[in-house]
Order: sequence, then C-alpha cells, then structure tokens
Amino acid sequence: MTMRAASRTAAAPLTQSFSGLAGPASRRSFATSRRTEASYGFVGLGQMGYPMARNLRSKIAQSDTMFIHDVNPAVCEQFEKEVGNVKVVNSVREIAENSETILTVLPKPHHVQNVFQQMLRPPTLRTEAPITQERLFIDCSTIDPRSSAQVANATHSSGQAKFVDAPMSGGAVGAAAGTLTFMIGSTPELVPRVTEVLSMMGKRVLHMGPQTSGLKGKLANNYLLALNNIATCEAMNMGVKWGLDPTTLADMINTATGKCWPSEVNNPVPGVVENSPASKDYKPGFGTALMLKDLKLALQAAAESDIQPQLGEYAKDIYTAVEADEKCKDKDFSVVYRYIGGRE
Repeated sequence: MTMRAASRTAAAPLTQSFSGLAGPASRRSFATSRRTEASYGFVGLGQMGYPMARNLRSKIAQSDTMFIHDVNPAVCEQFEKEVGNVKVVNSVREIAENSETILTVLPKPHHVQNVFQQMLRPPTLRTEAPITQERLFIDCSTIDPRSSAQVANATHSSGQAKFVDAPMSGGAVGAAAGTLTFMIGSTPELVPRVTEVLSMMGKRVLHMGPQTSGLKGKLANNYLLALNNIATCEAMNMGVKWGLDPTTLADMINTATGKCWPSEVNNPVPGVVENSPASKDYKPGFGTALMLKDLKLALQAAAESDIQPQLGEYAKDIYTAVEADEKCKDKDFSVVYRYIGGRE
C-alpha cells in the first residue's frame, strides 16, 4: 500500500479509539462455513507488500484460499491478473471474516490502527465468522511500539484473535527475492506458527521477545543504519576529495573496521557497487522519507522510555534537509552523499 493511497482509507476516523471493541454489537450476516484448507488474508499491496504476497501465494498449497485487499483497487486487479488464485475483497472486514492468518503491511501507525478498527468491529468474528483454528494477525508494518501495543491489546481483549508484531528488514529487493529477515514480538507458543508463515516470505525469523519486541529491535537496527549511512557518505566524500579511488577506498573499508551495510552493499558513490541505488541515480532503494519516518519512530520510542540518544536528532535534521532538497527528494537514503556535495 503506498503512503499516498493509504491516506485515502477513510471508512473510520484514523484517530478513533479502540474503546468498545468488546462491547455489545448488532448482529450482522457473515460467512459461517468452516474450511478444511488453510485461509490467508493480506492487506497492503505496496512496494513491500506486493512481492511478499506474491511469494506467499506461490508457497502455500494451491487448495489454500488467499484473500487480498488494498485501498487501490487497480493494484488488486493487477495482482489477481499477474499472480492468480486469489480472491479480491472490498473491505478489510471481509479479510478478517474469511481468513485464519491475516498479514498487514501498512505505512504508518494511524493506517494500522484504522485497519484494525475496521477488522475487529463488531467483535463477533468468533461467533458469526467461525474458522477451523484461532485467528492470527501478523502485522509487518514498521510503527511505534506504543501504537502496536494498543492494537494488540484491542485484539486480545476482544477475544477474537492473537496478534504478533513482525517488522522486516531487507527492503524491496529482499521482499522480491523472499530473503527478508523478520523480527517478531510474540508469546512463545505462537512462534512456530508465525515462523512457518513468515518463512514463506523470508529467510530468517528472529523471536525478539514479547509483544512489541520485534518493533523495538527493528527501530534499534534502523536507528543504527541511519547513522551508519551518514557516516559512510561523509567518509567516502572525504576519501574521494582527497584523491582516493572510491572503489579502492570501499574495498579497504570493507576489509577493515569501518565495514557496514552502507559501505558494502549500499555504497553511496555511483559505480562502486554496480546494482546499488547510487549507480542508478539513487533509485529505487529505501527512500529517504522512509528512513526519516523510522528514525523519528525510534526517537519517539526512546523518549517514551526516558532514553536520550546523542546523535539521532542531528541525523533527523540531515534527513529532513535531504528530503527537502529537489536534487535528492524521493530517492534512496544513500543520496545523502549527493546532498553533502559528493563527487559523482
């Protein structure tokens, strides 16, 4: 689900609270037939969600049912035409009614909250839309731990399903290749089931601890990545302007103590890594806006835990300025190298 498209989701106010989920509700007519095959639901077919859903459909049994939904109907139509053997539904409530395992990949906290409000209301999934095993919601969105905890509490308190936070690392390339790393926050008894599902879309599933632990791990990782990227851009800029060959410099760094993902895999100097975003005018990659979003989420979560990062605010200012620069806007976050005047 694209950020622009997701903002159009308006069936319920985005800031609406979760109160009342466990309260009485008028009866509605839902599907009540039990399934002998497994059933999956997927919400959010954006840059990450689309290839993830494609990999999931290719790995589950052909007899299993997969329901899909995105706020952009054209994306669902494209997915159905390209992948096949899926059922496009008109609402996320239909996803919840018909699926045992539901995955969500959404841009921001309020999108996650809004979607779950619609899926959980009225709180009658167990009685009016029974399935063969307990429903499991796996949220792969990267949002703040507090918002995720609110969604999890609403899910569990209504007694309709279990909830696991499972953000991922690996970017669009990893999503397409099925090599993502998932970090999950879950009770131990759910780990085998969650791992089985996520392993069809990635190569590693790491249980970080109880609910919200997956998000905390992801935000800590992306905080470090944000800083490493800026430092790599500055170091490469220094070396190039000192007259060093950028490829030779990168090779040296990547066999020495400065080695990191931005220097080895996503080097910011064009031509150093053939297929990196930098070598393709800094596209597509992991957008600066997304890095800025994750960095802000990490700083917010840190503040809520009375943690005072020393470098994060400086990094936030840099990414804010990069995203505002017309030469750098909407490009991979390694474009920081261009912003600071790196020689291309």
